[in-house]
Amino acid sequence: MTIASGSLASGGRRFASTAGRPREAAVTPGIRPGEPQPDAGAPVTIVVIDDHAIVRQGLRSLLERERDLQVVGDCGSPGEALVVVERTRPTIVLLDMKLSPASDHDGLSLCAELTKRYPGLRVLVLSTFADDALVVGAVQHGACGYVVKDVDTVELVGAIRLAVRNGSAFDSRAAAAMMRSIHAPQPRTALTDRELSVLRLVARGLSNRGISARLYLSETTVKFHIRNIMRKLDATSRAEAVYNATKAGVDLTSA
Repeated sequence: MTIASGSLASGGRRFASTAGRPREAAVTPGIRPGEPQPDAGAPVTIVVIDDHAIVRQGLRSLLERERDLQVVGDCGSPGEALVVVERTRPTIVLLDMKLSPASDHDGLSLCAELTKRYPGLRVLVLSTFADDALVVGAVQHGACGYVVKDVDTVELVGAIRLAVRNGSAFDSRAAAAMMRSIHAPQPRTALTDRELSVLRLVARGLSNRGISARLYLSETTVKFHIRNIMRKLDATSRAEAVYNATKAGVDLTSA
């Protein structure tokens, strides 16, 4: 997709980084995330979650040019995100999939946590890649849409408005990924209980070290289990393993 002059990519380069702590705004007391605003003419309130401060600042600057959109907070980690969303109570969250160097998809677990806490909250994923497994995984974890970061401003703003109005919004590549997933063959799985425990933690975005600490296993043992999981699920990446398992009906949400 061609990057327009007002695109996120160019906007992100133009603007300076944000301050160290999350930026927030005052909100109307008693309004929970995702609940209707008291005034039908009130702007759509947005929280931006991305681990790069320059991207957050660029998004804020671009979106606040729109009279019906208001960025009420931004942050760069899952822990900050839970605090900011609780305090600012937005209509929609723009969420990056990669929030730490340890994982390429730790945004999935945050997405699931946010939509579990606030059922009416819209979460629109804004990612660098439209990987099939990540698109489907995002939807399965509660996202209402998926947009790749090289979209232009018009398309991003349109996706936000569409997600708020209709409950879903996907750019052309994300929509194509969803269609491919619908027609993909269903894999067969025969995971052991231990492999299932490991895969559930992979789905939450934990690294091998994190899984090792959680399950009291050595990292070598964790790697062994992950190799077996990927072989059984015919996967070439951790994200694809999660995707194939969920496609086969494996419950990865249980503890």
